[in-house]
This record gives sequence, structure tokens and C-alpha cells, in this order.
Amino acid sequence: MLVANRGEIAVRILRTCRDMGIRTVAVFADPDRLALHVELADEAYALDGVTAAESYLDQEKILAIAGKASVDAIHPGYGYLSENHAFAAAVEKAGIRFIGPPSKAIALLGEKTAARKLARSLGIPMVQGSADAFIKAEDALACAEGLRFPLLLKAAAGGGGKGMRIVHDRKEFVSAFKMASSEAQKAFGDPRVYVERYLANPHHVEIQILADTSGRVVYFPERDCSLQRRHQKLVEESPSPIVDSDLRKRMGEVAASLAGAAGYFNAGTVEFLVDDERKFYFLEVNTRLQVEHPVTEAVTGFDLLKEQILVAEGHPLSFRQEDVPLRGHALECRIYAEDPANDFFPSTGKLNLFQPPSGPGVRVDTGAREGDIVDVHFDPLLAKVITHGSDRREALQRMSRALQEFAVAGVHTTIPFCKYILESSIFVEAKHTTQLINKGVLQDFLNQSLDTVILDAAAIGSALLESEQRVDGTLVGRETRTAWRSRRKEQYR
Repeated sequence: MLVANRGEIAVRILRTCRDMGIRTVAVFADPDRLALHVELADEAYALDGVTAAESYLDQEKILAIAGKASVDAIHPGYGYLSENHAFAAAVEKAGIRFIGPPSKAIALLGEKTAARKLARSLGIPMVQGSADAFIKAEDALACAEGLRFPLLLKAAAGGGGKGMRIVHDRKEFVSAFKMASSEAQKAFGDPRVYVERYLANPHHVEIQILADTSGRVVYFPERDCSLQRRHQKLVEESPSPIVDSDLRKRMGEVAASLAGAAGYFNAGTVEFLVDDERKFYFLEVNTRLQVEHPVTEAVTGFDLLKEQILVAEGHPLSFRQEDVPLRGHALECRIYAEDPANDFFPSTGKLNLFQPPSGPGVRVDTGAREGDIVDVHFDPLLAKVITHGSDRREALQRMSRALQEFAVAGVHTTIPFCKYILESSIFVEAKHTTQLINKGVLQDFLNQSLDTVILDAAAIGSALLESEQRVDGTLVGRETRTAWRSRRKEQYR
């Protein structure tokens, strides 16, 4: 199997392949030559490029390597080419199995406006929006005239918060469209953007599905992804604290019916918005494995990667809907190399220290390791921390411990911000919506006393490493923690 991706998802796929006795092929951009996913694969081939467009988004290069290595299958991971129906079709045409849904299903559901049309035909409730995606801002604006502001611009060919912009009035529409389109092109190789009404305070809830080639579709307990910043998910959990068994069943059945109507098989996720009255609205379908899939694995015991591969090999699902359990509660925190004190600007540098947490109920998925260089060319996701407990309270306690133990030096990370948010009363009491992380909350975080926050080990480690010098074998000039606290507090101000 060729893994057409990088980072933690590539490592995740490679390890499951090793468990299943499948030989693997990695591909890598120039900055990833020494990456963990390259080391773990049985074979590795250079893509001869620096940026994503020159490497992981280059279909011809990947297919050429697949032919050279004589692979039987390609797994796209998430992002990049995972929802590109043309790439899936090219893989199929080459006689190689695409570990994901068939290209026709991706074209129907992975393309967001096509998915909305199908959902509408099935009578599934949805947020009002455009029927088509647009390349030109003027065409999108003409369509938007019939909708009420604020509006949300969204990339037609991808997700993950990329290619999304909120537009509050007509004056900012064109500039916002151009930014969303440009970001969509860079992330997914497709500049098209569609328009929908923006709901102010919803919950973001999604249903994981798995279908085999015989048409059987099974849904899993929902994931709540409401804790977001700029439409980028930061924390996910399962089950959702706002969903009861009846709502879970209704949403799951809708998700399964949509997959069945599209002739869908393999793994996928149907996303919904849920309002304060527990009414749900179809949002989109992600025709791939989600970043947050580990929380579903934690509460059900299934290996979704393994199930994906088995379905692609033609095996029927070995379980039925009634066999899917819901055990305890799970949380996932995405750890990014970003500086919360600098508007979450990507933080680059060498990982002088990288010590993920461990212990009861803790799992860490990462493609990073000590000594790696974090650069500007790729997504700044360093790791995902997943905790599982008998209930939400225990899962939260374990996450707090895990974040406290996670030590990173050389770059700034979102670890302290995640810990601050997860310990806030509004999250602990499960009263949050997608609008929890706003400017006010961020300012409160920045203004707080550092004595009450877990210190970012990245900053501590960098300060100590940079200030140590030896003169005639004697250590001099070492910055004390007290001095560092004072200096870092001024930076936050």
C-alpha cells in the first residue's frame, strides 16, 4: 500500500498496515526526507518538491511512484487528495485500489454542493445556501443577494476549516471570497467556493459511517466538534453532551440513508449543525477518514483504519448496527505548533524537546519526534492527544493530566490554550457552542496571570537552551524560571 500523505495520519496508516502484514510505501517532500513516516515504511520515494502543490498534491508524481513500486492500493489519509474524485478515478483506472469510497461517490458527496442537492432530494433538513459552487466572486455575490447576512463561504472540495470565511455584509464579500478561494486552491487544488447562511451559536455534531460493497451501512456514536477556532476544530469528544439516544438514532439513520442513496462504501462522516432546540441540519459529508476518528475508536473498540482496508479488499462488514457499543467517554485535543500569544501564528523551529504524555486512558497520535524541524510549508498539527474514561469527568481529568505532562521545546504550541479552555466552567458544564472561542475568551487567556496557567514547555525549554553557555567548562548565564516567567508575561501583554 502506498500512503499518499505525511505526518501523524501517515504514521497511523503505516502502523495499522504493519499490524495487518501489509507492506508499505511512503512518499515524501524534500522537508520530510527524515520524517517518521518515511522511516516506518518498507519503501520510500521522493516527490522532489518543497510545497504541498509540488509534492503531496501532485497526482502524476504519486501515480508514477505507485506504478514503479507496483502497489496494490493507495490510502490518501485526510486532506490533500483524499476527497479529489479525479485522483480516485485515476487510481481506479490504473488498476489500484483506492482506500476510500468509489470516485463516483466522492464526486457526489465529497463535492459539497452535490451532496447538498442529494440531501435536499431526500428531504434532509439543511442550512439555506447556494446550489452551486463558484470560481468568480461576482457570481457568488449574485447568488448571495437572495440570502441574509451573515454568510459563510466554504471550499467545495475539502474541509478542515480551510477555505472558509464569515462574511458580515456585502462590502467585504469579494475580498473574503478571494481569500477563501485562494486557500481552497492551495489546500485541495480546487478554488471553487459555495455560500450558505451562517448560524450564530450551533453545536457541530457528526456521525461516523462505515459501509461495505454489499450496501450495508453502519453508523457509530456521534462526535461533538463544537470547540473550534476560525472553523478549525481544536477539541472533539464522543458522545456529544447534548445528544440523547433518540437524537443519535435519528441522525445516524439519516447519515446511513444518505450513504445508501449515493452508493457509498468505505468510511465517511456526515456532519450536522444542531441548534438549541435539538433540531439538526445537514452540513456536509467528508468522504474520508476524519482527523478525530480516534475518539470513535476509543468508545467503540473498533480500528477504523483496519475496517477501511478490509472493506477495500472486498470483505463484508463483520458486525451489524446492534453490535456497535458506546463505552465511556473520549476526548481529543489537537496540538498545533502555533503561538496563542501571537494570534496563533504558526511557530517554526527545531523540536529540541518532544515528550508526549502516557499513562492510563491516554493515546497520542503523532508524526513528530525530537529533533524534527517544523517549517512553514505544511499543516502545523504536531499531535493529537486522546483520552478515554468511564465518563466525561474522568476523560477530562485524564486530558488535563496529559496536557500537563506534554513537554515540547523549540516551538510554541497550543497546549496551554487547550488546557485553559478545557478547564473553563462553560466547557466543563458542556454549555459551549462553536462560538466559545471568540476574541473575548482569547483576551482573557492572554491577560491571565501566568501563575494560573500551565507553562508552555516549548517556551521554557527554548529559554533555557538559548541562555545556557559554558565558559571553561562552567555553566553560566542560565535563565531562572522566575526570570523567564517575568519576561514571558511581558510578551503576553
